[in-house]
Amino acid sequence: MELKKEQFVNLHGHSCFSLFDGFGFPQEHMNFAHDNGSKALALTDHGSMNGLSYQLLRAKEMKAEGKDFKPIFGVEAYYIDSLEEWKTLRNEIAEDKKRAKEVDKGDSAMVVEDEQRNDKRALSRKRHIVLLAQNQKGLENIFEMVSKSYSGDYFYRKPRIDWELLKKHQEGVIVATACLGGIAAGSMWKLQEEGEEAIVEDMVGNLAKFRDTFGDRFYAELQWNNIPEQHLLNKCLIKVAQQLDIKLISTCDSHYPTPDAWRDREVYKRLGWLGKMPAWMDNSVPESVEEIGYELYPKNAHEMWDSYKRYADDSDFDYDDDLVMESITNTASIAFEQIEDFLPDTSVQLPSFMVPSDQSADDALADLAEKALALYLRGSDKTKKRHYRKRLAEELDVISSQKFSEYFLATKAITDFSWNYCFVGPARGSAAGSLLAFLLKITQIDPMEWNLPFERFLTRGSTGFPDIDIDFSDNSLIKDKMVEEWGEDSVAFISNYNTMQLSSLIKDISKREDVPFTEVNVVTKAMFAEATPIAKKKHGIKAGVYTPTFQEVCDYSETLQGFFRKYPHIQSQVLGLVGSPRSIGRHAAGAIIGDYLPSKMPLITSKGVRQTPWAEGQNVRHLEPLGFIKFDILGLETLKTFEDTIERILISEGVREPSFEDIKSWYYKNLHPSVLDMTDQKVYKGVFHKANYAGIFQFMNGGMQRLGTNAKVSSIEEIATVSAIYRPGPLSAGVDKMYVKAKEGIEDPEYAHPLIEQVLGKTFGLIVFQEDIMNLVNVLGDKITMTDANVLRKLLTKKGLSETKMRKKKDLYDRFVKGCEKKGMSFTQAKSLWEKMEYFSGYGFSKNHAIPYSIISYQCAWLQTYYQDQWVSSFLDHEPEKRKEAAINIARSFGYKVKGLDINTSEKRWQVVDNKLVPPLTTIKGLGDAAIDEIIHKRPFSSVEDLLFDKGVVARKVNKKSLDAMCRAGAMQSLMDERFFGSKHFWSAVVVDKPKNKKKLGENIEKYKDEGNFSKGEQINHLQALTGIYPINMVVPVKAYDFFEMQGIMPLSEYDKELGKGWCIPTEVNLKKTKTGKPYYQVTVIDSSMETQRINCWGVDPTRDFIYPHKLYVLEWPQFNATWGFSTRGGLSRNWKLLG
Repeated sequence: MELKKEQFVNLHGHSCFSLFDGFGFPQEHMNFAHDNGSKALALTDHGSMNGLSYQLLRAKEMKAEGKDFKPIFGVEAYYIDSLEEWKTLRNEIAEDKKRAKEVDKGDSAMVVEDEQRNDKRALSRKRHIVLLAQNQKGLENIFEMVSKSYSGDYFYRKPRIDWELLKKHQEGVIVATACLGGIAAGSMWKLQEEGEEAIVEDMVGNLAKFRDTFGDRFYAELQWNNIPEQHLLNKCLIKVAQQLDIKLISTCDSHYPTPDAWRDREVYKRLGWLGKMPAWMDNSVPESVEEIGYELYPKNAHEMWDSYKRYADDSDFDYDDDLVMESITNTASIAFEQIEDFLPDTSVQLPSFMVPSDQSADDALADLAEKALALYLRGSDKTKKRHYRKRLAEELDVISSQKFSEYFLATKAITDFSWNYCFVGPARGSAAGSLLAFLLKITQIDPMEWNLPFERFLTRGSTGFPDIDIDFSDNSLIKDKMVEEWGEDSVAFISNYNTMQLSSLIKDISKREDVPFTEVNVVTKAMFAEATPIAKKKHGIKAGVYTPTFQEVCDYSETLQGFFRKYPHIQSQVLGLVGSPRSIGRHAAGAIIGDYLPSKMPLITSKGVRQTPWAEGQNVRHLEPLGFIKFDILGLETLKTFEDTIERILISEGVREPSFEDIKSWYYKNLHPSVLDMTDQKVYKGVFHKANYAGIFQFMNGGMQRLGTNAKVSSIEEIATVSAIYRPGPLSAGVDKMYVKAKEGIEDPEYAHPLIEQVLGKTFGLIVFQEDIMNLVNVLGDKITMTDANVLRKLLTKKGLSETKMRKKKDLYDRFVKGCEKKGMSFTQAKSLWEKMEYFSGYGFSKNHAIPYSIISYQCAWLQTYYQDQWVSSFLDHEPEKRKEAAINIARSFGYKVKGLDINTSEKRWQVVDNKLVPPLTTIKGLGDAAIDEIIHKRPFSSVEDLLFDKGVVARKVNKKSLDAMCRAGAMQSLMDERFFGSKHFWSAVVVDKPKNKKKLGENIEKYKDEGNFSKGEQINHLQALTGIYPINMVVPVKAYDFFEMQGIMPLSEYDKELGKGWCIPTEVNLKKTKTGKPYYQVTVIDSSMETQRINCWGVDPTRDFIYPHKLYVLEWPQFNATWGFSTRGGLSRNWKLLG
C-alpha cells in the first residue's frame, strides 16, 4: 500500500503551552503541518487547553485563506485511578510524621512537564491520558474535566482526573493511552523486571474498563523512537489490543513546530530548569537531533513510516508492517470519520441570572432606564425632557440592535453590588458618553450636561462589545465578594502570560553559556538606552516615555549588535525563544462572569484563584472572539483616599465609629458630581493657581502641576484640557505652550468659520480631544452623522488602510469639503482644516474619559480646600513608601510641622493634631499589628516601668524585637526621663539588655550610663532602616532651600546641564577597585525627590579624598551617561562641594 501524506494525522501534539516541554505557538504547528501535507492536527497540551484559543483563531484564518485544514481539540491529562483511594493514602501519610513532608500540594496554573522523572512518591504518581473532542458535547466534557482537575483534591502538584470523573464525562470523548508516561506504561514500569507476560496481563486488567466504557473511542497508542522501553511498550500494547479487540494508532507526540526547531526546544527546556537542573537532564544542548534519538515535529504519513522503519530496524522487536501501516492510517479515519467537522461554540456568554426571569433583557433594560429618567427629569422643562428622552431612545435602540442589553444589565449589577462595600468611580473611558449608563448608575456623569457624545462609545454596527471600565476603591475586595456572591463556577479572572523578554533571555542564555555577568550587564543596560532615542526619532516622538520594540533594539543598539557578533550562537537562541511563555499571571482587573463557566472553557487555578485559560489584554485578545466578555474591575487609590478622608471628617463631626453606610451617605450628600459645585473658584485659586498640590489626582507629576498652574485652570473643562495636553504627542508639538499663550491672551486664535469657534472656542482653536474632530466634521460636513464622524476618527488614526477603508475615508473627505464650501469656507480653508485634523488625530485624547477624571481631580481639590487636615492625613496614609518623604515635604509646605513617632500619641494612621502631623506606629518596620494593638489598648505610659512591668503589657506581643524597633525609630523618647543620659543609654538599658524586673532595670541604668546618645548618622540610619523614610529635614535646613532657590540650584535628580550644578546628600559611600586594582568610590545619593542614584567617582586617593555620609553637597559639572548615570574623575575637590 502506498501512503499519501494526508493519510496520517498527528493526534498527540504539544505547543509552548506545555510549558518548558513543548515549543512554538499552536499556529506555528498548524502552519507547518498544513504545508507538510497534513489536513488536520490535534493539540493536546499537558494538563490544560491554554493554547486552544490560538488554535481556533488560526483555524478560522486558514479557512478564510481557503486552506483545507481541520483543528482537533484535546488535552493530555494527568490521570489517577481513584481520587478517594488517593485521599485515603494522603491521610495515612500525613499521620506518619516521617512521611508528612510528602504532602506538599504546590500551586501552579502552568504545568512544567517532567516525563523522564521516575517519581517514587506515592502521592505524586499519575499517568498521562490523551483526550480528544469528538464534537461540541465532547469538548464541553473535556472542559469540565480540565476545570475540575484544577479544583479541590484533584489538584496535587499537577491537575488530575480520575476514572469516576472520566466516566461521568465520557460522552463525545476519544481516549488514547498516551506515551511512556501513559496509563498503559504504568504496568510496564511496575512489572518490567517480571517480564512481558506479566506486563500484558496487568495492562489488560487496567485497560479493559476503558474498552468497555469507550468502545471504539478507545485506542492504544504506539510511538517511534530509539528508547528501548518504548519498543517494549509498543510490543505489549499490540498484544493487549489483540486481546481486548481495540485499535492501534501511531502518533509522533510532536513537541516543536518544524524539523529545525529541535535546538530551540532543547534550550527552552533547559531555561525552564535553570537553577534547579534535575539529575537526569544534561545542561549542555545536544549537537544534533541524532544525538537526541528522535524527532518530534508534526510529521506527515511518509515521515511517520520512515520513522517507524528507522527505529524499528534498530530495535530488538520484529513488527508487523501491515499492522503498523494500519495504526498510521487509523489516525486519518479518527480525524475525518469519528471526529465531527466542528469549531467550538463562540456564542456570547453572559450571565442570564442578572436578567429578571419574567422579562427579556431589552424590556428589563428599557424599564429600568425609563423609570430612572422620569425620576431624574422631575421638575425639568419640556425642552429638556424632550432632548433627554430622544437621546435615551436612540441609545436603547442601538444597544438593542447590537444585542448588548444583557451586558448593560450585568454591568449595572456589578456596580450596584459593589456600592455595598466600597466607592465606585464617577466614570472612566468612553462609557461616560452614555446617558443610559448614567441613569443605571453605572457612571455618575450626565453626558448631556458635559456634551459627551454617545457615538464615541458605541454606534450601530459596531464590531465587538462595548468596553465599560469601572474604578473601585478596593478592587481586590470586590473580586472576592463577586466570587462569594455568584460562585467560583460563575466568576473567573483573566489570565495573562509572562513571556521571555530580550533582557532576561540574554541574561539566562549567557548564564548557561558561561559568559561573564559583567559583560552581559553592560549589554542589557546599554541596549535600551541606545535604541530608545533613535526609535523615538523614527516615530516623531519628542517627549514622554517610549519603550522600543524587540526589533528596534536589535536594529539600533550597537552594543547589542557587537555582543551578537561575538556570540552568534546566543543570538540564534535569543531570536528563537523571545516571546515564548515563561509563566502565567493574572490580568490586573479583568473578570469573566457567566452562568456555568466550567462547561464553557477549561478553567485553571493559580494561587487559589480561578482563572481563564485564555488571555485578553493589549497584545492578546482571545476571550471576546470566543464569546467571553471582559468586565474590568479596576482599582483607583484616590477613591480609597476619599473614603478615608470622609471617615476622618465624620469622626471630627462627632461620629465615633463611622460605618461604610455613613461614609457613602456623606459622599452622596457632599461630594457626588450631581451635588458638588464644580464652579467654586476658591478651589481653583487655592489649589491650582497657587500650585498647592497634595495628592491631587492627575496632578502628581511636576510637569503636570506646572501646566495646571501656568494655565490657571478655572473649570472642569480646563482641567480636562490640560490633562489631555500633558501627554507625549501634544507636548512634542508644543500644544501646551500654545494653549497657555492663547489663554493668557498673548496669541489670539483665528477661526475660518463661526462653527469652528463653536466647537473649538473653549480650547482656543486647538484640537485637543478626539471628540473635537467628530464635532467638526459633523457640523461642517455634508450630511455627516456622528456615527460617520466616529468612523472617520478611527480611520484618521490608522496607517496602512485597506482599499475599502481608503475609499470610505475619501468619501468622508469629499463630503467634509463639500459641506465646508456650502457653509462659505474656501476649498483651501477646508483642506487646511482637514490636514490639521489628520495631524492632531494621532494624539487626540478622549473627552469622554477626560471629563470624569477631571471631576475626580476637582473632588480632591475640594476636599483639600475645605477639609485640609483630613485630606492631608489621608494623602500621607496612601502615598507609597518610596514617595512618603516627598509627601511629608509637601505637607510641610502647607505649614504643618511633623512630630516624631511617639508610643503615646501615634495611632495606626497619620493624624493632624494642633497643626502638627503625627506619624503612625504602622510606619515602623518590625512592629507588628498585634504589638500596635496592645500598645494602643494599654497606653498611656508615663514611664518605661509602665511599659515593661506595671500595665500588664503582654510581652509575647510587645517583645524585644518590637521594643528595639520603636526605640531606635525614636518612638520611646517620651519615656526617657532624667535617669537616662541619652538615647543610646536608654536603648542599651531597656532594650538590648532587656530587664525582667525593676531591680534589673535600675542596675542596667547604672551599667550603661556612659553610652550617651546615638550619633546623628546613627539616628538617620535607624530612621531610614526602620521607617523607609530618609529624614532629609535632619540634613537640609530651611535656609539651605532658600540658598538653592536664590542660586537656581536644582536637586541632582533635576540636573540642569547648562547650570552644571545639582545638590544631593550621600547616604552610603563604598570604596571599590577597578579590574586593574585602581580605587574608586561608589556613592549612593538622595535629594528632595527621594529617589536614590549611584555616582562612580574615578581616580580618587582614599588617603585624602573623603565624602561624608548624611552631609549636604553641591555636585558641580559631573559627567553623565545614559547607561551609567553620573560620574566624576580625578580628585573630589573639583566636583564635590560640601556645604555648611
